[in-house]
Order: sequence, then structure tokens, then C-alpha cells
Amino acid sequence: MTNAQMIRKSSNTTNDRLYIAFELASKNWKIMFSNGVKRRCVNIAAGDLASLQLHLKKSLKRFALAANVPIHSCYEAGRDGFWLHRYLVEHGIFNVVVDSASIEVNRRYRRAKTDQIDVNKLTDMLIRYVFGEQKLWSVLRVPSVEQEDNRRLNREATRLKKERTAHTNRIKSMLALHGLNIDLGADFEKRLDELVQYNGAKLPIRLKQEIVRQYQRYLLVVQHLKELTMEQKQLVSKRNSQANKVHRLQELKGIGPVTSWNLVYEFFGWRDFKNVKQVGAASGLAPTPYSSGDNKKEQGISKAGNRLVRTTMIETAWLWLRYQPNSKLSRWFGQRFASGGKRMRRVGIVALARKLLIALWKYLQKAIVPEGAVLKTAR
Repeated sequence: MTNAQMIRKSSNTTNDRLYIAFELASKNWKIMFSNGVKRRCVNIAAGDLASLQLHLKKSLKRFALAANVPIHSCYEAGRDGFWLHRYLVEHGIFNVVVDSASIEVNRRYRRAKTDQIDVNKLTDMLIRYVFGEQKLWSVLRVPSVEQEDNRRLNREATRLKKERTAHTNRIKSMLALHGLNIDLGADFEKRLDELVQYNGAKLPIRLKQEIVRQYQRYLLVVQHLKELTMEQKQLVSKRNSQANKVHRLQELKGIGPVTSWNLVYEFFGWRDFKNVKQVGAASGLAPTPYSSGDNKKEQGISKAGNRLVRTTMIETAWLWLRYQPNSKLSRWFGQRFASGGKRMRRVGIVALARKLLIALWKYLQKAIVPEGAVLKTAR
């Protein structure tokens, strides 16, 4: 008998609960129902909420539980996002979305893994979590529908910028095959018609047609980026709480519209942090020490948080050194890392990014301007 079952059997009837663990997939869901002692596993089609409600009622009846008993559920974060969480919460179920990387696994070289094993493991951990093991796994904070929707703009813009770079590189690579190079300006297609190779010959017809098609896709991406930029400006102009934070960050030299947008809508705008440790941990910029006996080393940052926030903060840290050279943070970097080699400076910039992120949180939360920092309005 597991520890969870022993705890469940020792509890009285007032602690009766129903536990539900989901193993989600694109075609089918495996769902485990349990009262802490007995279990019932079913398979339903992905997204079939009617079947879910039917099996929920059957499980309550099978385990002789009242219709109003507390129901706890969990599933791993993945491609299904948070819609299922919102559905469960709306129906009075206490649901948690779990970071899959935080789930404990068997450390043997070869271990069995099936959906049945996984859903059983989730059920065990859910029962332990409900009975007080709060640090058993990492529970994600679920944004509201509006907060999640606002993040689509900068995420799409990030993907489009990568796509624009890919189109540009592809066009230049095809031209380089024949020793040619021209910029992608407004009259690109006209100049492409005039291009000749080293021997005076025109570009091969198939190559030219491929370049034109690639350039048309490039123009479409550029147009979409312009539309996203206009939409972002309109959203920020509404002057709500998030927009105000965007404008406040832009008051600091070295922080522009892209940086402020990413930090607010991905991080500061919808998360409530209690202390600086939570800020560092949520960004993935917190250190990861390894200490076992005499073996002690630093493994680098955890990288467990928002990747876009980390990337943004690394770029912002370099800009901070350039535009805020007299700030306390820049002086600290200069004393500790500036005299070292390239590797030392790369290590130092990560540490500066973490300190700067915490300073920006204090600036937004408590109106504490980073020591020595210059505001744009004070120029």
C-alpha cells in the first residue's frame, strides 16, 4: 500500500475527495479517477468533454462519493495549453497544470514508460500534493484569456523576424552562387532584371523565378510585421495597467519599446512576485549550485523560466552597460568582469541580467529607480 493510500485510509469521511489525473494526447486522453484507495482508468477521445462528464459521474457512483465532494485534478503542461484548466475550474474542480520537467522519475538507466504508468504516477503525486507536499512539483501560474492573448503579438513578431531573416539569407545565398549581391530594397525586382553574371550573361531563368517567389514571401512577412507593430502601438496607447508599465520602463535610458513590451506582457504584467528570489527563479536566471560531499560546482543558470524573457534581459544588459555606464550595476560589472576575457564577460552579463531584472521589478513595483540610472526625461 502506498503512502497516499495509507493517508487516505486513516482519514475520516469528511476528507473524501475525488482525484483525476489526465494524460493528454492528440487523439486520445487517458484519465485516472481515484478516491485515494481505489482507481478507475478510462480512455476517451481528445477533447470529448461530454464523455469526461459521463465518466466523472460514474466514478463518483463507483467510489460511493457524494456529488458535492471536492474534486482535484492535474495534467502536464503541453500543446493543449490552458483551455482544459479553465474548463475544469469553471466546473468547480481544483485543477493544477504541472511543469513536466519537475515530475520525479525513476533514475535507472532503463525504465518502463507507458501512458498507464504516467497517469498512475500523476495520480500518486496529485494525492501527495493535496495532502500537503506543496514542493512535490512545479505548478504553473495560468494567465487569464486576455493576458494570454496579449502575448500572441510579441511572440508572433519574434517568429516573423526569424522568418524575415531566413528569407533574406536564402535570397543572398542564391545570388552568391553566381557571385552577385544586392540589397533587398523597394526596387529589388527591377535591379534583379538588370543583374548580369561575371561573363555578362543574365541569371538562369529558374533561379530568377525562385528568387522572385522568395522575395514575395519576404514582402508578406514585412507587411505582417508592420501590422503587428501598429497593433502593439494601439494596445499600449490605451493606458491600462500593463500599458502604463510599458511606458514606465521606456523612461529608462537603454530600454526601448520592444524590450519593455516583452518584459511587461511576458513577465511583469500578469505575474505577482513576493520577493526577488521569485523574480530570478521565474525567469530561469537563478543559479543552480551542485554540492555533494567535497564535490562543489556551479552548473550555471537554471533556464527553467521564460526563454523570451531571458533572451530579452541578456540583450538589455549589454545595452544597459552602453547607455547607463554610471549606474551602480554597470560599475559592479566593470569591477568584477570587464577586465577578464570574453568568457568572463559572457558569464558576467548573465549575472548582470539577473540583477537588472530584479532592479526593474523594484522600479515597477516600488518606484525605486536603479541606483545611478538616468531617465530619458531628465536629459
